[in-house]
Amino acid sequence: MFETLRKFFRFCDKENRNKFYGSIAVGVVNAIFMALRIAAVAVMLQGLIGTVIDGKPFEVKTIYISLGIMLVSILGSVITKKNTAMWQCEGGYRTCANKRIEIAEHLRYLPMGYFNSNSLGEITSVTTNTMEAMGDVATRAVMMVLQGLLDTAFVVVMILIFDWRIGLVALAGFLLFEFVNIFMRLSVKSISADKIKVDAAEVGKILEFVQGIAEVKAYNLAVQRQSELNKVIDKRIKTLIKMEMRCIPVSNVQSFVAKLTGVAIMLASIYFYLAGSMNLADCATMLVCSFMLFTTLEAGGNYSALLRTINLSVAKANAILSLPTMDIEGKDFDALDVEHTQLDAQDVDFAYDKKKIIDGVSLKIPAHTTTAFVGPSGGGKTTFCHLLSRFWDVNSGKITLNGTDVKEYSMDSLMQNFSFVFQSVYLFHDTIANNIRFGNPEASMDKVIEAAKKACCHDFISSLPKGYDTVIGEGGASLSGGERQRISIARAIMKDSPIIILDEATANVDPENERDLMDAVKELTKEKTVIMIAHRLKTVRNADQIVVIDKGKIAEKGSHEELLSKGGIYSRFIDSRKEAVSWKL
Repeated sequence: MFETLRKFFRFCDKENRNKFYGSIAVGVVNAIFMALRIAAVAVMLQGLIGTVIDGKPFEVKTIYISLGIMLVSILGSVITKKNTAMWQCEGGYRTCANKRIEIAEHLRYLPMGYFNSNSLGEITSVTTNTMEAMGDVATRAVMMVLQGLLDTAFVVVMILIFDWRIGLVALAGFLLFEFVNIFMRLSVKSISADKIKVDAAEVGKILEFVQGIAEVKAYNLAVQRQSELNKVIDKRIKTLIKMEMRCIPVSNVQSFVAKLTGVAIMLASIYFYLAGSMNLADCATMLVCSFMLFTTLEAGGNYSALLRTINLSVAKANAILSLPTMDIEGKDFDALDVEHTQLDAQDVDFAYDKKKIIDGVSLKIPAHTTTAFVGPSGGGKTTFCHLLSRFWDVNSGKITLNGTDVKEYSMDSLMQNFSFVFQSVYLFHDTIANNIRFGNPEASMDKVIEAAKKACCHDFISSLPKGYDTVIGEGGASLSGGERQRISIARAIMKDSPIIILDEATANVDPENERDLMDAVKELTKEKTVIMIAHRLKTVRNADQIVVIDKGKIAEKGSHEELLSKGGIYSRFIDSRKEAVSWKL
């Protein structure tokens, strides 16, 4: 248990860890104030019993003393409880928020391959379910367990002060309670790991179902996919029920031990009173204590079953934070001038795990030129573009920008020199204006409109009821594909980077939008170094150099006319495109 508590406190950042330490210190004071209730009861009982049994006159000051002690106990416990609760909540929720930000920052600098080989559900579960557990359940569990231990410990001490014999009975009951509690934590040890797994599986399956709903409907697989989702949800429900069913019997045993200890204290007190070794006032005080002893410990004991889950949650969050990031440190520099943006690849090799994707590629991309990559699907075009922009690090060889290895630049400053327009555009659940200024958050509204006009999307934005203040759905679901692409281009224009990478930017655009989109691309790439992946003849034929990548190697390289004259892969590619365009129903 204490190892789990140490892990939890180490997981918190220094500021919030100090809040928890402060709450523990105040919790000790709170336990002392709570234990003072025994003293208040003892004073009153001594006075009353002395009057009834011994015939002594009842002194009014006894009431004042008892009342004073009780008031000090109540006021002190209220004040300390308030501060303890506030520090615990602040520490827990701020730890949750800070760790989410820390994980997000860490993910920024992981190689993109991590996201290809790891479930989105796993990442989402850690940043949602796990962090929620850390901010809410973990905080309550940790602090209630500790407070229960503190309160009970001080009550036991107070009982020992009154009568060491009854104190030993209370101490024995306390130790037996903790023994049963250890058994509870062990009983949920294995099921806690299952709970973490089913949490991640459920989130992943829900995301998969929602993101693929169009395909599900198109292929009439709603029943099948819903059935798969229901199975995952049912499995999580069964796991949670199983966890509860393991805890409930042990929790009942804990409660029985607590009540049994109270009965033992009562019987022992009555026995000692009848034997003449304890006066009636102390006996009555011990009877009252028997009801107070395990009040907070029982609540904390029930929460202690969650400590194993907290341990695993901390481990999962730390597992992401310990993933090795790319080397992001290096030379900082302002965005490069477009005349000094030559990219060179020298004997570049790259592999996913053991599968080689890029094999010994060398290529020069001069500044202020357009380079088009074509080739069979899966040949390595997109991967090579990602290597050029350092989404991944090469396994061997090197990529240089303006003669300097890209690894020598800091990641953030390097990214300032690249703008991307992907085939699959992602827009955020925000206003259109904020989506456009994503690459330049401080841009004025005039700059936003200027970029939108260059990207040929000002007209359709202005026709919307709220114009640039229109909030679009997550992913841009409320817009057409061409509209999303043009907003993406406006965003890239706003960033104004000297190197532009277009990855199938016009692949899925309908003919009605193609002209506007091509005009937008032309405006974006004006006087820039352009790297594009495309399959359309009109997109690639005017490129300064066309590079054919096949099976991770450069199969051909040259201008449109040069490659046509060779009669190789590119020539066959062009012929197939012409045939596809001329085919009619």
